[in-house]
Amino acid sequence: MKFYSLNNQNIRVSFKEAVIAGIAPDKGLYFPERIEPLPKEFFDNITSLSNHEMAFRAIQQFVEGEIPDAVLKEIIQNVLDFDFPVVEIEENIATLELFHGPTMAFKDVGARFMANCLSHFSHGEKNEVTVLVATSGDTGGAVANGFLGVEGVNVVILYPSRKVSDIQEKQLTTLGQNIVAMEVEGTFDDCQRMVKTAFLDTAITDQKKLTSANSINIARWLPQLFYFLFAYKQAKSKGKEIVFSVPSGNFGNICAGMVAQKLGMPVKQFVAATNANKVVPNFMEKGVYEPMPSVATISNAMDVGDPSNFVRIRHLYQDNFSSLKGNLSSYSFSDEETKLAMKAIHTKTGYVTDPHGAVGYLGLKEYQKSHPDTYGIFLETAHPVKFLDVVEETLELSPEIPPQIQKVMNKDKKSNKISTYEELKSYLKAGTKAVTG
Repeated sequence: MKFYSLNNQNIRVSFKEAVIAGIAPDKGLYFPERIEPLPKEFFDNITSLSNHEMAFRAIQQFVEGEIPDAVLKEIIQNVLDFDFPVVEIEENIATLELFHGPTMAFKDVGARFMANCLSHFSHGEKNEVTVLVATSGDTGGAVANGFLGVEGVNVVILYPSRKVSDIQEKQLTTLGQNIVAMEVEGTFDDCQRMVKTAFLDTAITDQKKLTSANSINIARWLPQLFYFLFAYKQAKSKGKEIVFSVPSGNFGNICAGMVAQKLGMPVKQFVAATNANKVVPNFMEKGVYEPMPSVATISNAMDVGDPSNFVRIRHLYQDNFSSLKGNLSSYSFSDEETKLAMKAIHTKTGYVTDPHGAVGYLGLKEYQKSHPDTYGIFLETAHPVKFLDVVEETLELSPEIPPQIQKVMNKDKKSNKISTYEELKSYLKAGTKAVTG
């Protein structure tokens, strides 16, 4: 299969080339030339399939010709070695827990899949690849863990200073080896802008092979469709139309769910639930896309003012606004509403959500006001302990610290502090691994 740039469909590359490049030379995101629906029997008999079988059949068409089936099965086995339970918390409302992986965030799946793909592609290659990635929270830790020790791959992670949680920062600044953290004086949008600029800077790319592990990279983005299929398998017996509510920042996760829909997965509607960064809710209301500076919130992984993957979502529905509205609803919620939801959920059910999951819950409740006879699944994208200060302050309780988090808590942070693109450029050109603390 080929992948084309969304800016120019004449630019077509293989899966391998798209993964290694990250972004097209014209700044466009890569998109598969086709999405072949899976046979109806796949969904009719989905309860008899294992997670590994489902994942293999869903992703195979996208990597065909680049990754042999035997290798793909091994990659899937390496990636999917933890659970994805759907936990019912109210009548017709459940949560899909995506925090049972090594960094306790949904991005573990995409980061590990991409790391395994790059490891396969770099086998026997002499030139190293530098993975350059911006994070608003969980991407950094997931990428750092997924790529740690991968031969032939160096990782440089940009994150906004003082705008990620303490645990998130520990997960991306304490690993060492081939992982380097760049602490940027600015917002996530500043970090993302630096990354995109570097990809198009020949002074860097003439010397280094760069790729990105943000959800702009197809190997990070596409495998996220797996757990929507896993959730559908668990909820199919409910006999009701299924709605997925996805806390959304850069919109890669919900876009992957929509690819699962294009593969044939029955879905009534997707709900994009956002915090105060409401570019997409505004678009769905007015039909005009207007990026805005990102706003800091307690659900910081969604603090994105110009979500990269929304262009993919629009393309999935041929940029037909009516068609998009028939598949996507979007609502924005304040920090105060998020905290009230966290309290209400815990009081009513005993379940502890993180602030992102609470935003997803609110989006689902809003949609079900006018569609009560649906089975709603909101995504709990990170373990609540990763947002310990918000959980403790809001719920007046301290979740038990899981082993995955305990192992980084007492490690020393090491980061390069930068405030301009020129500082990043100098670092990348020099290739040094010195840190400034």
